[in-house]
Amino acid sequence: MAEREYLIAPWIRVWHWTNAALILTLGVTGLSVHFADPALPLVNFALAVRIHNTAGVLLIAAYLFFVVANIVTGNWWQFVPKPPGVLGRIIRQAMWYGIGIFRGEPHPHEPSKEEHFNALQAVTYWSVMYLLLPVVLLSGLMYLYPELAPDKLFGFDGLLPVALTHYLAAVAVLLFMLSHIYLGTTGKTVGQMFKMMFTGWHEH
Repeated sequence: MAEREYLIAPWIRVWHWTNAALILTLGVTGLSVHFADPALPLVNFALAVRIHNTAGVLLIAAYLFFVVANIVTGNWWQFVPKPPGVLGRIIRQAMWYGIGIFRGEPHPHEPSKEEHFNALQAVTYWSVMYLLLPVVLLSGLMYLYPELAPDKLFGFDGLLPVALTHYLAAVAVLLFMLSHIYLGTTGKTVGQMFKMMFTGWHEH
């Protein structure tokens, strides 16, 4: 039997899958709203708007929970790459994802209680959760409550730059989600990392 180590707390797992479900819902309904075509709807326009707005508010609540819980539990430390040699480990990890994995080379990082993420993951997750996602949420909130948006921005109607920012940031989040799902298959088995996010146990 493989050696196991309990790494992922219940609140992280519940938040993770809730966050994933909400982002997927927002992605589908957002595309339906953005590319509104009565002949080719992913979801009926009016229904898509209602679902998108509701899921957006729920995502804001989930995000605030995530930030507070990370501070209270100290889990925020997992998003900080641990010195020394951070840049070297990021490059090594990227090389493994791009080349080494296809050569059967061993994974350069083994998750532990002290360091769940490899250096590249830590930098990427921190950037997405603390830089990119807030842009999506704040721009979406301005879209939901237009009175929060400025009347004019860069010479345009205030909502136009907000809408463009929201769209581009949301696309970036969806692209991250797709890459995140793919990289989730790069454990010792295809399903190892997905299983860990359900059970909390990592198999060494």
